[in-house]
Amino acid sequence: MASLSSASVSLVRTPTHLPCFRSNHGKVQSLNRYSKTKTTHLSINSSLRMCSIAASDSPLSTSMYELSSKKVWIWTENSQVMTAAVERGWDTFIFSSQNQGLANEWSKIALIDPLVIKEGEIFDNAGERVATIFQVSTPSELKKLHPEAHHVGNVVIDLLDWQVIPAENIVAEFQGSKTTVFAVSKSPAEAQLFLEALEHGLGGVVLKVEDVKAVLDLKEYFNRKNEVHNRLSLTKATITQVHAVGMGDRVCVDLCSLMRPGEGLLVGSFARGLFLVHSECLESSYIASRPFRVNAGPVHAYVATPGGKTSYLSELKAGKEVMVVDQTGKMRTAIVGRVKIETRPLILVEAK
Repeated sequence: MASLSSASVSLVRTPTHLPCFRSNHGKVQSLNRYSKTKTTHLSINSSLRMCSIAASDSPLSTSMYELSSKKVWIWTENSQVMTAAVERGWDTFIFSSQNQGLANEWSKIALIDPLVIKEGEIFDNAGERVATIFQVSTPSELKKLHPEAHHVGNVVIDLLDWQVIPAENIVAEFQGSKTTVFAVSKSPAEAQLFLEALEHGLGGVVLKVEDVKAVLDLKEYFNRKNEVHNRLSLTKATITQVHAVGMGDRVCVDLCSLMRPGEGLLVGSFARGLFLVHSECLESSYIASRPFRVNAGPVHAYVATPGGKTSYLSELKAGKEVMVVDQTGKMRTAIVGRVKIETRPLILVEAK
């Protein structure tokens, strides 16, 4: 898997008078050099524009929820987990009253904010109450926790039966309140559900694990989601040649999200040379709108994925995440629902 450089990547988007890519043909991509000028070949059904990517300092509100405001507390007895969390910027740790000695020990070797659980309350190092912790096993018990004046602050919910109470119930119960609600999560997957539920999520999670990989995976999730706050700067390319090249295997990517006009996937033969291939979100006289679909390209091509990485189109499968980009450079992530590989006529378009 090649690395995707945000400073030098290239891409193509359709011009404003042809906002939707409609060809039934697949695409062929290669990269040639003409003296000192890089030229990228991409099969298309019309003229495209070449674009270069540059990271922007201005954040964009392109995600459904703002991860930068979400808090992560760590509950562990493993010193390696503690070290991994601190190195990634998470320095608040929860200890049981029996492990207060461990809290004092770790405070001597790392700059952490230790919190101790005592009789259903969570206290900081100065003895001030910072949160209340509740163990919940039924929906009726959850409804009793609906925030009132004395609940304003932090609430930590420890689910005793995950199957009975989904994350959406907790988010709905506390939505609109002044209470910051944390849910104890036993894995990064559980944490993600709490952070995303009902497109809003809880205010934070308590990651209760003894495995370093869980910390690494959750941090990678934050990095992927925060990536959507960067904007890509697009520049033009000139189409110099178009011709048919024969049959080949084309990849059709169906996402679990609907795309709007101007959005598509970044596809190319090299990580430094990607094109914005538009979705089928607009109707034509030949085909109905399929706003979840991108006829992305041939099997050998790269596609941009979260974390500044790429994947071969042939390696995409259900459940994998890809980057969706629009014509203004806004980015978001989407999950692949289905991938179809079909033999189709290919055309090559030379873009300089």
